[in-house]
Amino acid sequence: MAHTETSQKATRRDFLYIATGAVGAAGVAGMVWPFVSQLQPDASVLALSTTEVDLSPIAEGQIVTVQWRGKPIFISHRTKKEIEEARSADIASLRDPQPDADRVKAGKDQWLVVIGICTHLGCVPLGHQGAYDGWFCPCHGSVYDTSGRIRQGPAPLNLALPPYAFTSDTKIVIG
Repeated sequence: MAHTETSQKATRRDFLYIATGAVGAAGVAGMVWPFVSQLQPDASVLALSTTEVDLSPIAEGQIVTVQWRGKPIFISHRTKKEIEEARSADIASLRDPQPDADRVKAGKDQWLVVIGICTHLGCVPLGHQGAYDGWFCPCHGSVYDTSGRIRQGPAPLNLALPPYAFTSDTKIVIG
């Protein structure tokens, strides 16, 4: 009989230890949760993480600028002539060699989407300017072609490409 009482007391004591530990852990988690949740981005930051753009009003040959994460994004609806000029460039002669096909989405060659910040000192280039009718940075003279590749001037790299995807034939999501 004494053996059974000791087993029951030990079992009861074990249960009390486990229950006390569980309540304590829940209390600590309840105190820590507000601190952890305040580290999450708020709704305004999440809204800026992606930008949806309707391409249907952009006419052929037109360049439109939209904002994504506070950066200008150039969306160019390229003409057949602009696409041909971009494809016919001698890749080996480019400072930052990259074929036009790597700068556009397959099957959507008419749409070029680039971050509109000069890779030299962060200026914003002007569209349909320069010797290649792409972009021209008036601050220091960098010239980009219709594929956003650096052709002349001090800029070391092509205009950067943001992450984007087509959600339909006339809509893209940047980010």
